[in-house]
Amino acid sequence: MCIDGSGADKVKSVDTRDVSGQDKKTCCNYLHVPMNLEEKDKRFLWHPFTQMTDWEADEVLVIERGEGPYLFDTQGRRYLDGVSSLWVNLHGHRHPDLDRAVREQLDRIAHSTLLGLANTPSIELAEQLVRIAPENLTRVFYSDNGSTAVEVALKMAFTYWQQKENGAGTRTRILAYANAYHGDTLGSVSVGGIDLFHSRYRPLLFETLRADYPYCYRCPLGLSYPDCRMKCLESTERLLSEKSGSVGAVIIEPRVQGAGGIIVAPEGFLRGVRDLCRKYRTLLIADEVAVGFGRTGTMFACQAEGVSPDFLCLAKGITGGYLPLAATLTTDEVYRAFLGRHEQFRTFFHGHSYTGNPLACAAALANIEIFEKERVIEGLPAKVEALKKGLAPFADLPVVGDIRQAGLIAGVELVQDTNAREPIRPEMIFGNRVCRLARNRGILIRPLGDVLVIMPPLCCTEKQIHQICEGTLESLKEAMTVVAWRG
Repeated sequence: MCIDGSGADKVKSVDTRDVSGQDKKTCCNYLHVPMNLEEKDKRFLWHPFTQMTDWEADEVLVIERGEGPYLFDTQGRRYLDGVSSLWVNLHGHRHPDLDRAVREQLDRIAHSTLLGLANTPSIELAEQLVRIAPENLTRVFYSDNGSTAVEVALKMAFTYWQQKENGAGTRTRILAYANAYHGDTLGSVSVGGIDLFHSRYRPLLFETLRADYPYCYRCPLGLSYPDCRMKCLESTERLLSEKSGSVGAVIIEPRVQGAGGIIVAPEGFLRGVRDLCRKYRTLLIADEVAVGFGRTGTMFACQAEGVSPDFLCLAKGITGGYLPLAATLTTDEVYRAFLGRHEQFRTFFHGHSYTGNPLACAAALANIEIFEKERVIEGLPAKVEALKKGLAPFADLPVVGDIRQAGLIAGVELVQDTNAREPIRPEMIFGNRVCRLARNRGILIRPLGDVLVIMPPLCCTEKQIHQICEGTLESLKEAMTVVAWRG
């Protein structure tokens, strides 16, 4: 079975002239030319993880407002937000409790530094995070986004061993996993394992140890689950054993590797990693930036396997998708290693201008209150089952290689040849094509290469989840026709 790209649409050439017909590079007066929002976007913005040649050749969808699980563009068209505005939105757009919390805080103060001062929302939020987090996580350090939450954990873990060992510095190495993604700042890129995103930056990065992660559809060991008995876990133990005494921390995305392609680990893998960390006296960093706050069915993914890490990195859904905020939670054991007299310089020398921003913390407090008031976690099983049922028909298409789901996170991996599990040729931009067609059906999703990602807000009804799946399925069928798929 294969896909033939001979029928694919040709990419349109990009017009490098401004609206007056002059070339962008030579025009010095283009700022004074009247432009609509789409033209201004193409003129001034540089979008993340976006090939701008394609962007400039395509129609720009400009979002104007949101309501519940829906987004509305400037033309008034409505779309189901099938990826939660890049995995951040939980309770829908314009949730009255979140809106109210931000407005009330704005009437008090928008920002005040935590360097030398404290503020009310950051204190109250820290208390609530400690209350709902896995046990023994008793200290909260704020930052701005998922990458910085990971940076904080890495630097804390490294410094912890330096100060615990009185500067001996023997535990200086980090063990990370193949296909991992932990963000885009240099520390988080160092522990990332996606060559497409990370390889070109290698000269700027520190070296890490790299263990196998259980990508069961493409097992690196050529085995099949469950007969393999998670043999991939052996690489973690081998590295910890061989480098005994030199590994300061293991960093992992619990249960699901997000940006790596929605790779769902078998139950028990995370628990196995936790046990090995204890065996070899190594700290465990759980990066729950993408999977925290109900995404996998429990408040935090670690809780499904009864795992309590030494660091818990949170962002994305922490404010319900309203404002940038991140938190790194850790233990009193780690915290105490940074205590001492001023002249000992045991301080954690790290911080951000907007650390503990009151507006964001107020939104995060309201987010936690909504979980409890609306009993969000209790309502998830029926929605998770609805997503499972909605994904089932995808398996009938010969272009679908694998379907992966954990809670309300799902990935559908598309392949050129299902028998050989051969990836689709990149020049076909097939995953992007499917998502572009889904937009025409009022569904907004975004692929990871040729893995279709479906991650609806937790507030979606079972009916809306069905609509997202159905619209994506029909778009996939249409894309197969457009590119002249043949079996």
